[in-house]
Amino acid sequence: EANKLIKNMAPEDKKEEWSLDFTNGSVAFGSAYHNWAINVPTMQETGINFKDIIEYCNADNEKELAQKVPLSDVLLGMVVEHLPSPKEAQVYRVPNIWDGDIESPARQCMVETSPDGPLAVMVTNVSVDKHAGEIATGRVYGGAIEKGTEVYLVGSHGKSRVQQVGVYFGPERVNTDRVPAGNIVYVAGAKGAIAGETLCSPEDKIKEFEGLEHISEPVVTVAVEAKNTKDLPKLIEVLRQVGKEDPTVKIDINEETGEHLVSGMGELHLEVIGYRIGEKGVDITTSEPIVVYRETVRKLSPQVEGKSPNKHNRFYITVEPLEPAIYDAIQDGDIKEGRVKGKEAANDFMEYGLDKEEARRVWSVHNRSLFLNMTRGIQYLDEVKELLLEGFESTLESGPLGEEISMGLKFKLHDAKLHEDAVHRGPAQVLPAIRNAILGAMTLAEPALLEPMQKVVIDTPNDYMGACTREIQNRRGQIVDMGQEGDMARIESKVPVAEMFGFAGDIRSAAEGRCLWSTEIAGFEPLPREMQNQIVREIRQRKGLSPEPFPTSHYLGDI
Repeated sequence: EANKLIKNMAPEDKKEEWSLDFTNGSVAFGSAYHNWAINVPTMQETGINFKDIIEYCNADNEKELAQKVPLSDVLLGMVVEHLPSPKEAQVYRVPNIWDGDIESPARQCMVETSPDGPLAVMVTNVSVDKHAGEIATGRVYGGAIEKGTEVYLVGSHGKSRVQQVGVYFGPERVNTDRVPAGNIVYVAGAKGAIAGETLCSPEDKIKEFEGLEHISEPVVTVAVEAKNTKDLPKLIEVLRQVGKEDPTVKIDINEETGEHLVSGMGELHLEVIGYRIGEKGVDITTSEPIVVYRETVRKLSPQVEGKSPNKHNRFYITVEPLEPAIYDAIQDGDIKEGRVKGKEAANDFMEYGLDKEEARRVWSVHNRSLFLNMTRGIQYLDEVKELLLEGFESTLESGPLGEEISMGLKFKLHDAKLHEDAVHRGPAQVLPAIRNAILGAMTLAEPALLEPMQKVVIDTPNDYMGACTREIQNRRGQIVDMGQEGDMARIESKVPVAEMFGFAGDIRSAAEGRCLWSTEIAGFEPLPREMQNQIVREIRQRKGLSPEPFPTSHYLGDI
């Protein structure tokens, strides 16, 4: 699977060079949680094989295993042996991650890995040290970063003074006065930096590097509480640290109610987060995991009228499912989310199947949904455009079924009637009108819940293939592919995240410990119709809402 992705995405002249091969040590197996790893060179050096690994795991003796084959040694060896030097890599890497002026000194400096040009640092990780504070880690692509100098944070438009710089020797940080291009640097003092930030000199500002995008999104949530109430302030601080350190985690902190929600990509991810919180000195209790759903619609709604509280402004809209090709293009990043400016983006929408008239009328892309203005010649509409888009974007954060995030929708504004006096078409009038129109239209378009799915791949001896397959099917899983090679079988499947709790123990039991398995987020799919009412009631009960969703008349009045 990895080599398929590499061959599909790598430059033509790098496809073979970048391919992974178990025999040359470019592939390793291990556990980040238990801190062990193994690849062919390590097996040859230590004499430990897969049979030994299974015995250690079955005996719950992974601490001893981590001492014999530590993860850090294996990974460092792979980096040294298989990753190219910066001088070689930046020649082809820079054009792909930085689209600034190709004739600029900054570009030339980065391609040549020169320490003498404008400073360019891409931050890839932020951690928190109890002594040094926030530590930003990244690569110096051009110039050199020095202790005591001022840097400019391009993404957040702020300045900060560098307190310390240095390099890493394994997990240890070593201070130095200056780190030149080509090195991975740590920076203390770049306050406000996040993963994906660009650091440069205030005197030589550059365009920011391409942003870091995560293909997975949080789909499981737990409520977190401190065991001791005196630790509550520290828990809030630690949760904020964890949110900075891991961009795939979503942290919601409500200091008034004391409710703290942590969302991750699955049960194991949340288990690791809980372990890291404990390592930072806070004992916690967690609730049962909560699955995060999404809301959408199954069909085209009739045109509905959303009225402002003063009845002087009216908006007429429809909603329908977004075309799958456009949805996928937004999800893959081929169509960017945000407000659409000018007509330039129309070609992108047409490329993925939107007709020319609609493509030219897209105003906003948000939550993998579109808002189109299909009106003509409506007086004062431009004056309320920003309010309409603000209402559209905020309303998608809370759908009509269970106040879950809505996505995969196409809204069209067909007509509008606006009061001639600006005083009577302000935020207090426009926002409720567009919100009610959106939610009312969704209730008439067969609203539906989407549930998160995980791709599950299991490798096991042929004798256990049936038991592993039954374990998947008992969890509403779909077998996508099955294959055999020698004495081993591979099962590829998709399983709802809601059915994956406890899977680790159950699959080990089914295969008597003789299996390797992996999971990854596989998007959202419609929840079976027969389950929807029950799940909606459970969501609403958990959120303290009325048992049943509001009827259409709640949003639109009698129609």
